[in-house]
Amino acid sequence: MPSGSTSGIGLGIAEAFAKNGDNIIFNGLEENGPEIAAEAAKKFGVKTAFKNSNLMTPEGVQELVDFAFEELGSVEVLVNNAGIQYVSKIEDFPLEKYQQIIALNMNAVFYASRAVFKHMKDQKFGRIINISSVHGIRASEFKSAYVTAKHGVIALTKVLAGRCRI
Repeated sequence: MPSGSTSGIGLGIAEAFAKNGDNIIFNGLEENGPEIAAEAAKKFGVKTAFKNSNLMTPEGVQELVDFAFEELGSVEVLVNNAGIQYVSKIEDFPLEKYQQIIALNMNAVFYASRAVFKHMKDQKFGRIINISSVHGIRASEFKSAYVTAKHGVIALTKVLAGRCRI
């Protein structure tokens, strides 16, 4: 179940899993998301579905995870990929943009990981793949929110890796 999977890196990840025979729940902002999912199902012979959930809220993430369980019965792989960017001097950085970037790029990773973790432990299998960026290990001018979020994703990944004995 990759988030942000209807374009760019996320679509490439989803297609790679589908090519491997894995069923996919697509998620993204593109209006043609259902068509992208249907095309992957036809091309790779796997089950797919699309859900446009607001990943900036815990409720939206839970809605997507619940949908995945309803459609597929389980979640074996979660790919946290969704992200947004905004570039500005910190003194001019709109607070609303900062909150959106933190909500999607970092908090959604926690919410989704939390939502699938117990299930993965219970089934004694699961993989959580968190997509970060070079900005998760080094800073870049005018990208305060993005860098903060990506550092958080790296840190959360380390925490989960230390706890995961699935």
